[in-house]
Amino acid sequence: MMRQLYEYHPVVGYRYIPRLRVRIPHEGGGYLMQVNEQGFRADRPFVRARPPGHRRVLVFGDSFTAGDAVPNRQRYTDLLETRLPDAGTPPVEFYNFGLSSTGTDQQYLIWREFARDIEHDLVVITVFVENIRRVAAQFRPHRDEHGIERIYAKPYFRLENDALRLCHVPPRRAPYDDHELDAAQAAAVDQGGRFLLLRKMITRLGMRDMVQHLTQYQPLPHYDSPANPAWRLMRAILAQWIRALDRPVVLMPLPLPQHLDETCDAAPYQARFAELAAELGCRLHDPLPDLLRIAPAARRRLRWETDIHFTPAGHDALARSLEPVVAALLGAQLARAS
Repeated sequence: MMRQLYEYHPVVGYRYIPRLRVRIPHEGGGYLMQVNEQGFRADRPFVRARPPGHRRVLVFGDSFTAGDAVPNRQRYTDLLETRLPDAGTPPVEFYNFGLSSTGTDQQYLIWREFARDIEHDLVVITVFVENIRRVAAQFRPHRDEHGIERIYAKPYFRLENDALRLCHVPPRRAPYDDHELDAAQAAAVDQGGRFLLLRKMITRLGMRDMVQHLTQYQPLPHYDSPANPAWRLMRAILAQWIRALDRPVVLMPLPLPQHLDETCDAAPYQARFAELAAELGCRLHDPLPDLLRIAPAARRRLRWETDIHFTPAGHDALARSLEPVVAALLGAQLARAS
């Protein structure tokens, strides 16, 4: 993440620079990023009042929802906005609050800071399953305006006696030098998982996919048990957030590339999210089964060659998976209001 696309925010940590319009270089040829005045990728402002006769969906997530590697119009939220209105049904607006490189904790703070008072009919909370590591972290590496990787504080929650306590708010604006972090703080930097040096060497040798296929390495053991501390924290954040919402909620976990390639087991995270959705009474939508129905060669084209983010085909596949769920929930609300 390059810092010149973002500005400091005293609660969330950062947001996109409001009214930014810039072309981002990328392996796909580059893409246009356009940001509204609230600091989110959108071609229009996010306003509180819903237009008469319209329906509105608020969507939260990280870079997979924000749309890294594609222009705004090719994201799954924007595709859904154009596809959902059937003949005789009201228009649907999608407000995409996705913010690259954030965890579910920061996305919850985005809802509290920017979206709590916006009129809406439905909320979609999209959790890229790797977010569980970000939620457990207190610091994250980001590239500064010179392209140098630095360590920055992030807002985070502690779970104390089953209650959430918010920490690092406001987070320090300046990056940390290595000598400033004690051993406990250094251990709380999200470095992307276990075996960092080994993973870097394997990636540098171009052997990542082969090694993953041979070893079936489980990159996210945090989901293996309901008692895992990282999952308990993630679960508490999602539970507090969903219970605070007064409209229907769709909880949508997004798989890792390894899950799409069927080289690691998705069952642990699927079980945890299913348990949570059943307890909270929200709608769980797991798109992985729909994505796995796509032939392997076409499925590989859902993400870029070197970038794990969705291609336009990936956003299209996700939109097609989510569309009937959103349509059914909005239709049920419309029927109740009639």
